[in-house]
Amino acid sequence: MKANTTGLPLVFVHGMRVSGTMWQPVIDTLGTRHPTAAPDLPGHGSRRGEPFTLPGAVAAVTDAIDALGGRALVVGLSLGGYVAVATAGSHPDRVLGLVAMGCTATPRGLLGAVYRGAARASARYPHEANRLSAFAFRRALPGRQARAMVSGGLTCGAVPDIVRAVSAMDPLAALAAYPGPVWLVNGERDHFRRDERRFLRACRDGRLIVRPGCGHVSSLADTEALARQVRDAAAVVTAARTGGTSVPTHHTTSPEGTR
Repeated sequence: MKANTTGLPLVFVHGMRVSGTMWQPVIDTLGTRHPTAAPDLPGHGSRRGEPFTLPGAVAAVTDAIDALGGRALVVGLSLGGYVAVATAGSHPDRVLGLVAMGCTATPRGLLGAVYRGAARASARYPHEANRLSAFAFRRALPGRQARAMVSGGLTCGAVPDIVRAVSAMDPLAALAAYPGPVWLVNGERDHFRRDERRFLRACRDGRLIVRPGCGHVSSLADTEALARQVRDAAAVVTAARTGGTSVPTHHTTSPEGTR
């Protein structure tokens, strides 16, 4: 955790089976202006062995927010995006803004069935699943980012609990309950963007950003671009808090401009 800095507090929420270390390259790129935290969710990293529940994950995020002063911009990818959405919906007073990446698919239907099957395999062969995940990260990401993904340990055995918890949540209702600014960020080739327009419509103050050429995990490859998007979101939130102008609602952009 970085503290004693002057910018908007930032809390980063990690994806499934990894840990808060996945965000270290982005945090390092952001520098020391913003207080930052990247907590481990239940069942992951330093909390390996704990059962994963959505309320427990939300509590991990709100505890990190409270440690940074009680209000923060929350950034999450994949599972972290769903947890960030749930946190914003249930604790809007603590979430100044929300950057939800790779999580705009309703976790039901065929996609849910696929992930339930993968969850069963992960639970049955967790060590093999961990090795396969590490290999996939090394293939998808540059060395520094791949090392960050695995350095906190991999916990594929937690996947069944995660899939059950996320499948039971209603991310559209959580977004509708949150009045603050939302950035929905998807890679162009991410299979989790299939319902992005529905998610955008659910937001009261939403923007959709599509990153050309990126997939689900490879969106982490360009650390500079990702850090720039977080800085831009923080600047919008800061301007709104100090009487400036916010970005129009339901705005759709690419990283370089309007699509």
